[in-house]
Amino acid sequence: MLVIFNPVAGRRRAAALWHVLDLLVENGVMVEVAETQHAGHATALARAAACEGRAMVVAAGGDGTIAEVANGLLGSHTALGVIPLGTANVLAKEYALSTAPRAIANALAYRRTRLLWPGVARIAGHDHVFVQMVGLGFDGAVVQGLQPMLKRAIGRGAYVWQSLWESVAYGFPKVRLSVDGKDYEAASVVVTKGRLYGGPYLLAPNAASTAPGFQVALFENPGTFAALLAGAALPLGLLPRCPGVRVIAGSHIDFSPANGPIMAQSDGDALEGTPVCVADAGCPISLIVG
Repeated sequence: MLVIFNPVAGRRRAAALWHVLDLLVENGVMVEVAETQHAGHATALARAAACEGRAMVVAAGGDGTIAEVANGLLGSHTALGVIPLGTANVLAKEYALSTAPRAIANALAYRRTRLLWPGVARIAGHDHVFVQMVGLGFDGAVVQGLQPMLKRAIGRGAYVWQSLWESVAYGFPKVRLSVDGKDYEAASVVVTKGRLYGGPYLLAPNAASTAPGFQVALFENPGTFAALLAGAALPLGLLPRCPGVRVIAGSHIDFSPANGPIMAQSDGDALEGTPVCVADAGCPISLIVG
């Protein structure tokens, strides 16, 4: 198997990776590790591996790394494996993937799969593949403002801190969009393939990441109080029922050009530019789950 790893992930995550790899090698699995050198490199490495006919490519990292590898595997028969090394590991929690080294090694060795149907956000004429979600507005501002050093130091706590800051500092411009041709306005929008958000927290109970289509979470109320209320509801599993939060189903989402620049994020990574539209990828990927 080819394992794609971002070497700037830090020593602790590198140690966790090598623990898994040692277990695989002990059990006779041939492993090759490729380190990424720049943004988009994981996609190129995965695409080359798929063209070579490899049975599996493993993304060692968080949701952003997984999305890059998935982009390179789209349209191929190569399966996607995951070694969860991210801060939130939302996709891993969505599919109940283990973070224990021995369980990860066993899953990669046995290669039982489920479908993963990615989404595609069009930004400035190019397509950006995501595996879990795209967020615009307040959600995007939190990720854009997050300091990498703080994220490495305190993990998910960095998102809490940045959310508190943005609840006061962010201006909450309106996000105008249409979902399957019907128009909406919101202070923040999250287009999600999965049920979970920010880790193990429920956002979209009816989402199905194994099939086409999305759940669109509309945070309709702007301002500090609404942002803090949503933040308090999230760890309690009450966010879908929070006042001013509406979750609807859709298959094609268009964002109005009148929005102007709106900060956005995809799978926990900042996006350069505002998405014009979001739709499903043309085909699913086989994700190794155990």
